[in-house]
Amino acid sequence: MTKGIRYVLLLICVLQILFAIAFFLQLPFVVSLWPFQGTTPLTFIFVSSIFAAAAASTLWAVASENYGALAGIGLDYLMILAPVAILSFQLGASNNDSRLSAYGVACVFGALFGLGLLLWSLRIPIDRTRPMPRFARWSFVIFIIALLIVSVQLILKVPNVIPWAITPELSVVIGWMFLGAATYFVYALLRPSWFNAAGQLAGFLAYDVVLIVPFLTRLPTTPPEHQIGLIVYTAVVIYSGLLAIYYLFIHKSTRVWPKVPSSRPTGR
Repeated sequence: MTKGIRYVLLLICVLQILFAIAFFLQLPFVVSLWPFQGTTPLTFIFVSSIFAAAAASTLWAVASENYGALAGIGLDYLMILAPVAILSFQLGASNNDSRLSAYGVACVFGALFGLGLLLWSLRIPIDRTRPMPRFARWSFVIFIIALLIVSVQLILKVPNVIPWAITPELSVVIGWMFLGAATYFVYALLRPSWFNAAGQLAGFLAYDVVLIVPFLTRLPTTPPEHQIGLIVYTAVVIYSGLLAIYYLFIHKSTRVWPKVPSSRPTGR
C-alpha cells in the first residue's frame, strides 16, 4: 500500500511543479482555469510559489521515506481547500459563475485528499533520532505568529495587508493559504523532529525561490502604500530562505547529504 501511495504522491508532485511553472509564466490554460477576477501578475506568481512549496515538502517526505511528515501536508491541504471550496460555492451561486462552482468542486476533492493523507500518515511514527534545531524551532514560532496575524487580517478583508493589489475575494483565498501554512508549522512543533521540520524548510525554500526575484524587481516601482510592506515581506523571504539553505545544505547534523568519511590515513 505504501508503495502505491508513494507513486501517487510523486505524480502529484510532478503536477504541482508543472502548475507552479504554468502560474509563474501565466500560461493561458491556467489563467483560464483560475476563476477569480482581478488577479494580478504578482498574485499568479504567489499562487505559483504555493504549488512549488507543496511539491517540495511532499518530495522531501517521499524521498526520505518519512511518511509521518505527510500529516502536516494533509492538514495544510484541508485547512486551505475546505474554506476556499465554501467561498467558491458562495461566489459561484451569487454571481451565477459555473467556473467558480467547478473550482469549488475541485477544492472539495483536494480537501478530502488532504483529510485522507492526514488520517493515514498520523499513524506512522516520525524518526526522532535527530532533534529539531533550537534556532529553527524558535524561527517556526515567529513564522506561526506572523502567519496567524496576516491570515486573520486577510480573511477579514483588511486592505493593504500584503504589498500588492488584490480583490476582497482574493484576500480571503490568500488568507486561508497563510492560515494553512501556519497549521503546517504548528504540526512541526507538535511532532518535533528534524525529519518533520525539514519538509517545512524545503517548502519554504521553494516558496522563496519563486518569490524573491519578482519581489526585488518590483521594489523600485511599488506604490508608496505597498513599499514598506514589500520591504518587510522581502526581508522575511530572504531570512526564511537563508534559514532553509543553512539547515538543509550546510549544518552538519541536518544537511540532506551524508557526511563523507575522511580518506586520510589514521596513522598508528
